[in-house]
Amino acid sequence: MSTRDRIISAATAMMQEGAPRLSVRAVAARAGVGASTLRHHFPTQRDLVNATLTATYDAAMPDERIRETSMPPRERLRECLRRLLDPFGTPSEARDVWTNLLRTFAEAEADPKTRAAYDVLVEHAERRIRAWLAILEEEGVLLPGDNARRSDFLLTVVDGLSIARALPPSDQRLEDETKTLGFAVDAVFDVPSPVHPVP
Repeated sequence: MSTRDRIISAATAMMQEGAPRLSVRAVAARAGVGASTLRHHFPTQRDLVNATLTATYDAAMPDERIRETSMPPRERLRECLRRLLDPFGTPSEARDVWTNLLRTFAEAEADPKTRAAYDVLVEHAERRIRAWLAILEEEGVLLPGDNARRSDFLLTVVDGLSIARALPPSDQRLEDETKTLGFAVDAVFDVPSPVHPVP
């Protein structure tokens, strides 16, 4: 494993454990490298957080899934959205991670560095969703529309479900989650793009 990969692996483990922020010293110590070595690969903390999130989501959610045209487009988008909820191991592990993330970011306003890490997380998720919508538009299976607003809506739904993931599980959780994601996807597909009047 390369030094860069060791650093990302250490940062990923700390993020999953609910570390309030990925400090250079703590991540370097976890990876077994010096702080200057970490700074060589990641000059800023934002670079480190961004790379860590990218690696986590790339591993959990390869974009090839959205391109599997043998599946109905709505099902593809729904499964991709579910993967936003499942990037962290088993369901019980995922619940622990979401609990830690919510605990960490609930007071993000009090800590600018934590807030910056949260912003990176949101930006990455939004980019993913917009990319998926753009792929479906290119295929002609999704009407052209405002993908920024669509992604904001879908991410809001995912955020709500992530909070539910941090709460005690119920027997109906998975079924209810699937239905909710289905309703959200249907809303994106079924709402026609606005018609702008010709001046």
